[in-house]
Amino acid sequence: MSSIVAAKDLVKKFNGFTAVDGISFEIKEGECFGFLGPNGAGKTTTIRMIHCVSPKNSGELRVAGLDAGVDNRDIKRLLGVIPQELNLDEDLTTYENLVLYAGFFDIPRPEARERIMELLEFVELKAKMKNRITQLSTGMKRRLQIARALVNQPKLIIADEPTTGLDPQARHLIWQRLRELKKRGTTMVLTTQYMEEAEQLCDEIVIMHQGKIIRQGAPDQLIREEFGAEMIEVKDAKERVFRRPATLEDVFLKLTGRHLIE
Repeated sequence: MSSIVAAKDLVKKFNGFTAVDGISFEIKEGECFGFLGPNGAGKTTTIRMIHCVSPKNSGELRVAGLDAGVDNRDIKRLLGVIPQELNLDEDLTTYENLVLYAGFFDIPRPEARERIMELLEFVELKAKMKNRITQLSTGMKRRLQIARALVNQPKLIIADEPTTGLDPQARHLIWQRLRELKKRGTTMVLTTQYMEEAEQLCDEIVIMHQGKIIRQGAPDQLIREEFGAEMIEVKDAKERVFRRPATLEDVFLKLTGRHLIE
């Protein structure tokens, strides 16, 4: 399986602060690759370098064989981005937001119209196509961002904490759509603070802490290597023993001494 993203010794600094500190990784075509870590770990900075909105200070970064920093325009046309912030045009309807985005890629109108209707069906927003953005719930807006990211039929989807701020029901609806994309063979890069999200969606993850990658592997592999099949906890003064399945949260806490969300 060939790599769609390859990074070697990647560094990003802001005013002397090293946000990403010499990391290396490869993302294979067709996999969901996750960056797991707390706020400030360097996850978002890394993916901003991948989609060419934040230039690297040093190191090598190639996307679909193109050089990030040189071939930025060509790389951006190959990507679909689901940003952490909600950045839809509130003056337009659901449908009009997608039409506007399709125009950036010079997609012929008949083809764009057909593609947009299919995407609205996919994210379960066809009934809301004439609604203005202000009339949508936060979960609906997130799903619309997924549809928008797919308009140009990208080679790589980048999802930056796509379920942050959502209630459990809305979060699971997003997971369903992302799982469906996985079944279709879509390559995805996901950043998240939620261990369950990484376990549910990712084939491979890197755990980031203070700008560095401290572990990499499949979620179940990392759990198995650090803890085996289960955790044994001793609680309270009576020293009662509890057994439970180990999780990525346990792995992260062991490696860094921090919880993912604090």
